[in-house]
Amino acid sequence: MTAIALSIAGSDSGGGAGIQADLAAFRAFGVFGTTVITAVTAQNTRGISAIHAVPPDVLAAQLDAVLDDFEVRAIKIGMVPSAGHARAIAERLTGLGLPIVLDPVMSASTGRLLGETGTLAALKADLLPLATCLTPNLPEAAILLNEALAESEAQMIEQAQALLEFGPRAVLLKGGHGHLGEAVDILATRDDTRRFAGAWVRTPNLHGTGCALSSAIAANLAGGRTLAASVGRAKEWLADCLKAGIKLQIGCGCGPAVPF
Repeated sequence: MTAIALSIAGSDSGGGAGIQADLAAFRAFGVFGTTVITAVTAQNTRGISAIHAVPPDVLAAQLDAVLDDFEVRAIKIGMVPSAGHARAIAERLTGLGLPIVLDPVMSASTGRLLGETGTLAALKADLLPLATCLTPNLPEAAILLNEALAESEAQMIEQAQALLEFGPRAVLLKGGHGHLGEAVDILATRDDTRRFAGAWVRTPNLHGTGCALSSAIAANLAGGRTLAASVGRAKEWLADCLKAGIKLQIGCGCGPAVPF
């Protein structure tokens, strides 16, 4: 039977992040992708010029339509525009028992802050407790914890473990914004801490890396793999994408991490 995953996220008109990147990641692992769009954005490789949130009742209707007909095996959650959207998502997903990968999108790689006042509190209260794996980058972890940015691997481990207190079963703290000698991600659960490390990939094309990684993890979970195996395969795939796209020029700014 074909594995099916669901992405709940915003649409990127530039095609590099959000729903568009999520579907590309699903396809890369042979998983059929369904979608619930939380917001429509006007953006390209140089920035975001407008965000239009889909009304929460329309979001809920999309969720009902997908879950009523498709045997979804894993869910990825990305951009959540408001507290009302967070509550609508939580109401539909509570009790489903499906793997949920939550990428707490708070700002775009172009620098624009996403979400309204109260969204952060709703994420913590309504969505983090549902997450099988929370996948923040270093700035997002600092915002969630109201702490300074982690600057060492030891601080990353401390922050990953602290984020578990909000309820997710695991936290993958991504070190792509760090300045260590190698690219280090920390996967923390209540029983274990694992280190994923690799050489830095120096590329101008990084738009949508967080979206693609979280969706790749969800795709592997949909295929029945363990979380640690899903993270490992997703990271290897994304590293290959970044290496393959170093010389590509798509748009005039920060190009897509997964262009094909």
